[in-house]
Amino acid sequence: MSRIHDMGGRYGDGEIPEKDDAVVFHHNWHARALACTLAAGAHGAWNIDSSRHARERLTPRDYASFTYYEKWMAALANLLVERGLVSADELAGAAKAAPLSANALRAADVPAAMRTVTPYRRAEGPAPRFVIRDKVRTCAYNPNPVKGGHTRLPAYAMGRIGTVVLCHGNHVLPDSNAHGNGPAPEPLYTIAFTAQALWHQDAENAADVVTLDLWQSYLEPA
Repeated sequence: MSRIHDMGGRYGDGEIPEKDDAVVFHHNWHARALACTLAAGAHGAWNIDSSRHARERLTPRDYASFTYYEKWMAALANLLVERGLVSADELAGAAKAAPLSANALRAADVPAAMRTVTPYRRAEGPAPRFVIRDKVRTCAYNPNPVKGGHTRLPAYAMGRIGTVVLCHGNHVLPDSNAHGNGPAPEPLYTIAFTAQALWHQDAENAADVVTLDLWQSYLEPA
């Protein structure tokens, strides 16, 4: 992921401002942005992985300058147009809005919708190659065959050696799911990396450990 959004472990992006975690929404429109995103998702025109990829696909200038919920709204606007739910003219106010869809998420249905759990574990899929305590090496590149495609393997962990600490069974592969290519379930593992393995001499404390949930196609025996 050599794109602007892949910021983990990167230097030079400036200080991260501290915020009061007791405040859920720092501006009223933040709550509306979240509500719009959840309501639009109720149409079933995309999944969580494609919505994440929509945010990743924002232009570098927009991604770097937009705040958190500005990214959400920009990505949502792109998805609505791409999936044919809203036209660009409607978004710009240059065309009359279409009638409300029969699939619209009504206020009375919100509590039940928010309690609905979407399972991502699958019974089918390949057999696990690794067990707890195995040493593994991650891909040294974005493992998604789609150019610039979505993946959950961050750049700072590419080509690094870690240890399997948990095995979770087969789960939907985000790299495939984000691009409409089906769930393609694979074994999912929690991999522990020492800070030294990730950042070498730049690690603040070489004994610190970072854990990542990574899919089997990201890994090879070390």
